[in-house]
Amino acid sequence: MRSKVTFLTAMLVLGLASLAMAAEGGSADLSFFITTVFAAGFGIAIAAFGGAFGQGMAVKSAVEGIARNPEASGKITVTMLIGLAMIESLVIYALVIELILLYAYPMAKPIAKFLGLEVG
Repeated sequence: MRSKVTFLTAMLVLGLASLAMAAEGGSADLSFFITTVFAAGFGIAIAAFGGAFGQGMAVKSAVEGIARNPEASGKITVTMLIGLAMIESLVIYALVIELILLYAYPMAKPIAKFLGLEVG
């Protein structure tokens, strides 16, 4: 099941990349902007889903470990919290990359044009 989801996700991302590069003429900037926004939203959604799934599995395993060995609850809790912080940092890295994709300099003109601001 996991390999099917990975394959379908890869095919969707590659399909979006071809859409972004296929636009020609005057609407190329706007089409690229819309595709980039969609890809950024899709990317952060995948990162949030994966992070939430990983955190849920970590908490589940920690609770099971504490239930089996209550004396080790302190060590298990500390290890779980460190793991949760690392999982969350990966989601934050994905958010930073998405924000860079949306607000980096190459996107400044299409964003300004889309918002109706004066483009120099």
